Amino acid sequence: MGTGQQLYVRAKKRIPGGTQLLSKRPEMFLPEQWPSYYSRAKGAEVWDLDGKKYIDMSYNGIGACILGAADYDVDAAVKKVIEAGSMSTLNAPDELELAELLCELHPWAEMVRYARCGGEAMAIAVRIARARTRRDRVAFCGYHGWHDWYLAANLADDRALDGHLLPGLEPAGVPRGLTGTALPFRYNHIEELKAITAQYGNELAAIVMEPIRDHDPAPGFLEEVREIASAVGAVLIMDEITAGFRLTTGGAHLLFGITPDIAVFAKAMSNGYPMAAIIGKADVMQAAQLSFISSTYWTERIGPAAALATIRKHRRCNVSSHLIRIGTMVREGWREVARQAGIEVEISGIAPLGHFSFPGKEKQAAKTLFIQMMLERGFLASTAFYATYAHGDRHIKSYLEACRKVFPQVTEALERDTVMNQLKGPVAHAGFGRLT
Repeated sequence: MGTGQQLYVRAKKRIPGGTQLLSKRPEMFLPEQWPSYYSRAKGAEVWDLDGKKYIDMSYNGIGACILGAADYDVDAAVKKVIEAGSMSTLNAPDELELAELLCELHPWAEMVRYARCGGEAMAIAVRIARARTRRDRVAFCGYHGWHDWYLAANLADDRALDGHLLPGLEPAGVPRGLTGTALPFRYNHIEELKAITAQYGNELAAIVMEPIRDHDPAPGFLEEVREIASAVGAVLIMDEITAGFRLTTGGAHLLFGITPDIAVFAKAMSNGYPMAAIIGKADVMQAAQLSFISSTYWTERIGPAAALATIRKHRRCNVSSHLIRIGTMVREGWREVARQAGIEVEISGIAPLGHFSFPGKEKQAAKTLFIQMMLERGFLASTAFYATYAHGDRHIKSYLEACRKVFPQVTEALERDTVMNQLKGPVAHAGFGRLT
């Protein structure tokens, strides 16, 4: 066992679950073999605690490091405000500067509130919607964090059905009094949203969704969602935490010509520094004053400074075009190496956030074997790739060369039913299923 694996054994005795984020648990990648911890990261490269260097061709800070780890311009802006004092009794002017920039990028928006992570930002957005409408129920599709408003979807009148909507997301600790307040529908299934509004239209506080995720919106789908929200008086909330800043400088909803009432950003907007923003129409956002939404660390200066530097560089360097090009190269590479290996893989997601999956009942074991073999070749890899501005053609070339060698080996193992025999540890955990 390397230093990182040894440290993780200790961590599980002190930290419930071993880490603070489900998506970073080593069991989600390569149990007992994943490096687990890093000593430093720069661009698309990561060094583990034993000094071994890897190319990150997986999640890159779970989508946060859109420019690449430790970007010079963002870090310089952060160091400047640290030296000036990151917290004071007075407010930082950066928060107004950032609010004006966000509204400039999204002309429909007039006001902004901040948080420091996506989950709490979504909870704030839903709270504002409920305050604005004086209603309780929320219709949603997709994944939107860990807070009670969302996990309430996994409560059921029959306790035996708890957890049936989003496998892997347990509703333990969520008050059962919230049963029936979170109503799910699937992306591109407008008939399911219509069924919800037919029954609960005058009780809906909000309709919550991502503008795009694994698939493009069907013709007219987003427009009809907008019409339904307006018709029933619900606040339309676009969750841009994952898609935001991948396809353009700002929210992906801009590309579809859809005007929400609220949009929520986190992850990519500040390149790895904690920051989140809730932007919206003035008449909706003012409802924040009707509730109590306040926190000391929402006023610190590092987050806004990082976001300003990230967004400005993003716009100046046309980062989204680079992400789309690099992501497309990887997706096409997966398709080609799979064809050469004689195996069909399912590819999904937008270009900068691509995913693939192996076929058959052993696909999770096959994924684990792929991760194991790629790690041996110096890559942090999974069956997903989140592109960053730091990824260059040389990274993609070396990664796809490794894939060209590994895909046939995984294919042969599947055909001969020897996948489990080749694994050096347990099969990776599957995590939770998204209701898309």
